[in-house]
Amino acid sequence: MGTLGRAIYVVGSWIRVAGQAVDRVGVGLQGSHLFQEQVSRHQTLMNLFEKDPVVDKDAFVAPGASVIGDVRVGRGSSIWYGCVLRGDVNSISVGSGTNIQDNALVHVAKSNISGNVLPTTIGNNVTVGHGAVIHACTIEDEAFVGMGATLLDGSHVEKNAMVAAGALVKQNTRIPFGEVWGGNPAKFMRKLTEEEIAFISQSAVNYSNLAAVHAAENAKGFEEIELEKKLRKKFARKDEEYDSMIGVVRETPEELILPDNILPEKAQKTAS
Repeated sequence: MGTLGRAIYVVGSWIRVAGQAVDRVGVGLQGSHLFQEQVSRHQTLMNLFEKDPVVDKDAFVAPGASVIGDVRVGRGSSIWYGCVLRGDVNSISVGSGTNIQDNALVHVAKSNISGNVLPTTIGNNVTVGHGAVIHACTIEDEAFVGMGATLLDGSHVEKNAMVAAGALVKQNTRIPFGEVWGGNPAKFMRKLTEEEIAFISQSAVNYSNLAAVHAAENAKGFEEIELEKKLRKKFARKDEEYDSMIGVVRETPEELILPDNILPEKAQKTAS
């Protein structure tokens, strides 16, 4: 199976190259009727105006994300699938242990009407939910931005504050420590409980752990993937903690189920 899989992989590469060659021939035949489409391969990290993204070696940037220009990403942070961090007219700083979830957008502004410079600064252990828009604002350590929320220019979220999902935080709005704001426009809703503040910190830790799993999976080569397929077929399950982290539930084939008398400790746990 390993040899066959490798052969299929190579043949697939040949077919893709042949397809590109056929496309070039078709473009030549179109002549003056050609609609020319400029296509560039996706770059996860891209320099702009001689400014390169600086990403810590222990951070995770998912395939399909775009980190562009003057952007810094700290240790243990994660930039998830479909995210765009565009540091073109100003800078973006992401601290350590922060997670910016799938399809979120982080951008900057050169300045506001008053002439104030407006980069985007995101602190340590911050959670930014799926599809959020973070624009030219400041988010302090251990804050939480819910899914689909929008933070406009000059807004400021203090430590341990929470922006509810779908909220629109207007320009220059400041959300104080330990408060939940929500709605359109966002307004004070209530104080966070101690349990909710603890959840914010734990959410960042959970995403750091999950990012490590995704980084390991994305780093696997063809040979390792094929080997793992064989091992899973043979043993039916991987490490239970690992599987739990990636949300996989595996059914054990009947032929691999051992009688209780083989593992007495297991039988005692089941009985209790």
